[in-house]
Amino acid sequence: MIDEKKDIDALPGERWYAKETTIEEDMAELWGQWGVSSEVDPLRAVLMRRPGKEIDDFDWQAARFKGPISPERFRAQHDALTEIYRKHGVVVHYIEEQREDRPNALFCRDLVFMTPEGAIVTRPAMEARRGEERYAAKKLADLGVPIIRTVCGSATFEGAMGLWIDRHTVVLASGVRTNREGYEMVESELRRMGVTEVLHMQISYGHAHIDGLLNMASHDVAMIHASQVPYDVCDALKKKGIKLLECPSQIEAKEGLAINYVAIEPGLIVMPAGNPRSQDLLEQNGIKVIPLDFDEILKGYGAVHCCTAFLKRG
Repeated sequence: MIDEKKDIDALPGERWYAKETTIEEDMAELWGQWGVSSEVDPLRAVLMRRPGKEIDDFDWQAARFKGPISPERFRAQHDALTEIYRKHGVVVHYIEEQREDRPNALFCRDLVFMTPEGAIVTRPAMEARRGEERYAAKKLADLGVPIIRTVCGSATFEGAMGLWIDRHTVVLASGVRTNREGYEMVESELRRMGVTEVLHMQISYGHAHIDGLLNMASHDVAMIHASQVPYDVCDALKKKGIKLLECPSQIEAKEGLAINYVAIEPGLIVMPAGNPRSQDLLEQNGIKVIPLDFDEILKGYGAVHCCTAFLKRG
């Protein structure tokens, strides 16, 4: 029997106190140098897939390519892009493992949408690409990149359907590659982490992603495929002080994927070669351009931005 007179000291609590920090604050110490909230801040690390056996012998029509490819040229052009990144101090991480029936797997932007808190692993809409994301997720886990959301259920969302303007502003698209469930799933994550302005962009029939229609070249310069970007999106960007350059050639926008470039830092981009009018317009507006032969990869309806999943900027 307990002697209540002697039992006068309160029992101490277990004192399992929470560390009241955000994952963004913990990132460098616990996870690594990861996080993105810009399309133009200095590029530090990327996730890519060097084309493997999947491009050696495949049905180009079933894969939705423009035509047959030369696997050697295809790989060489991809290698040339990664070499440019490395020369500018960007760490390139490869997805080494991938299905051998997925020739589109080099277009890694579609598989990952990076945020300040970690990666959103996507769920591609096309049957010909479904399953690629499993190996992107595996590589992210191996690297120590936090995976904050995996798109699931009946939702579809591809990473090139999101475009960071600044830490509190994202252009988020819906269309054939992202359904309402996927859009709302990603939007809720962005708003939870402090994005206050989500600019909805409806992708027109016949187009796939934002990055063929709108892209940032510096903090205050963007290029657009003028007839394909909704007025409300353009108006919101202009009100933020962003100068919109209208791609001067429909052929360069649609066939040359002139807008599908990557900013290595503000005002320095690498873009597909063969788009002289677009390159000239960018350079006239203070943007330094590194042109890159990419015609073989363009046969897959993707270009520089499509190939590059950002892991760290800034």
